[in-house]
Amino acid sequence: MIERIETDARASTVVKHNGVAYLSGQVGEGNGIKEQTEETLRRVDAALALAGSSREKMLRATIWLAHMSDFAAMNEVWNAWVPDGHAPARACGEARLARPELLVEVTIDAAYD
Repeated sequence: MIERIETDARASTVVKHNGVAYLSGQVGEGNGIKEQTEETLRRVDAALALAGSSREKMLRATIWLAHMSDFAAMNEVWNAWVPDGHAPARACGEARLARPELLVEVTIDAAYD
């Protein structure tokens, strides 16, 4: 069975199937990469909660940065956010994001109960 949560014409915030929750890309507002990453991860937490999951159940993360020069600063926030011993498989790349003011986008796949 496939369950879609917070669905509109374009996307769902979460799609659940066979024990895995797939989160849509999350972005955050703010000045600078650290502030945007913090807001983005707050939104990831909210989406994980909608899915009945948590940071401890993350399987995979994909992070897109508008500028790879922000990699170290983003990682400072990310490393503080990921629970010890629960780091997901992760990829990070540079991409032009949906709006010019966006600096980071994060997608997560996570197990759920």
